[in-house]
Amino acid sequence: MSLKTTLMGAAASTAMLLGAQAAMADEITVAYFLEWPMPFQYAKQTGMYEEAMGTKINWVSFDTGTAMSAAMASGDVQISVSQGVPPFVVAASAGQDIQIVDVAVSYSDNDNCVVAAGLEIDKDSAAELAGKKVAVPLGTAAHYGFLSQMNHFGVDVASMEVVDMAPAEGAAALAQGSLDMACGWGGALRRMTEHGNVLLTGAEKEELGILVFDATTAPASYIAEEGEMLAKFLAVTAEANAMWADKDNQAKMLPVIAKDAGMTEEDTASTLATFKFPTVDEQLSGAWLGGTAQDFMKGVAGVFVGAGSIPSALDSYDGAVNTGPLDAAKGM
Repeated sequence: MSLKTTLMGAAASTAMLLGAQAAMADEITVAYFLEWPMPFQYAKQTGMYEEAMGTKINWVSFDTGTAMSAAMASGDVQISVSQGVPPFVVAASAGQDIQIVDVAVSYSDNDNCVVAAGLEIDKDSAAELAGKKVAVPLGTAAHYGFLSQMNHFGVDVASMEVVDMAPAEGAAALAQGSLDMACGWGGALRRMTEHGNVLLTGAEKEELGILVFDATTAPASYIAEEGEMLAKFLAVTAEANAMWADKDNQAKMLPVIAKDAGMTEEDTASTLATFKFPTVDEQLSGAWLGGTAQDFMKGVAGVFVGAGSIPSALDSYDGAVNTGPLDAAKGM
C-alpha cells in the first residue's frame, strides 16, 4: 500500500466519523501520550484537574496523534493533550471540525529520524538514503519532519520503502536491524539513537524552518458546548507549567511525572530539558496562536499535498484555532 493511499485512507475514515456527540459534562475523556513527560501529569496525578473542573476525567494513552483525531471524531475523546500539529492538519484538511486551543509544548530535539549506525550516513551523505527502508508514523510531526528533511536533502521519498509504524515499533525494528531509518519521538527516539544517528539537530532543523510543537486540541462542538469547562482545564495546565518553571518545585514534581509517563526519573529529566512550555500570554501572542501557528499549519499542509499524502489543503487554517477558552483561562 502506498504512502498516499494509507494517509488518505486514514484521513477519510476519520472524516466519516464526524457527527458523534460529545460526552456528558460530568465525565470526560482526555487523551495523552506515554513516554512524553509534561508538567500537566503532576496535576493529573494529584487531582488538580478534577478539583478545578468538578468532573470525572478518564485519561487514555495513545500511540499517535492520528489515533487521537479518530477518537475525537467518534466522540470517545473530548480533549487531546499534546497532539502533534501535522496529524491535526491532516484531520482538519479532511474536514474534521477540530480546533487547537493551546500550545502544549515546543520541541525540536525530541522528534527526529535516526539512521542505522551500520550505514554510516550523515547529513553530508544523506543522498544515500534513496531506496532505503524507513519506519514513519504517518500523519504525525515525525512524518512532517521526515518529508521536510528528505526534501532538504533532495532525496526522492518515492524511491524509499516507507512503512507506517508507531515510534516504539520503529525503535524495536531499528534495533533488530530490519530498518535503515526510523522516525519518532520521546522514549522511542532515545532508544533509536542507541542504534544510529540523527541527520540534523533540533537547532539545524529550526534554521530550515522545520518547527516542532504540539497543541491541546478538541472537537469544535465540545468547545462550543463546554467552553468554560475547557478553560478550567487549560488554566490547570498553565498552573502546572508555571510550577515546573520554578526549579524549587521540580524535585517534588519529577518523580510524579516520571511514574505517570512510565519512565525513569533520569530519562524524564533528560526529556523535559528539551521541552519548552510557552506561557498563556506567549501562546496568545503573534508568535504562536496570534497568527504564526496558522501560517505554519498552512505550510505543513502544503508539504503533505506536495508529497501526495493528502489531496488538498484548506484555504486558511484560521478557523482551526480557537483562543477563546485560553483567553478565559487567564482570569481563572
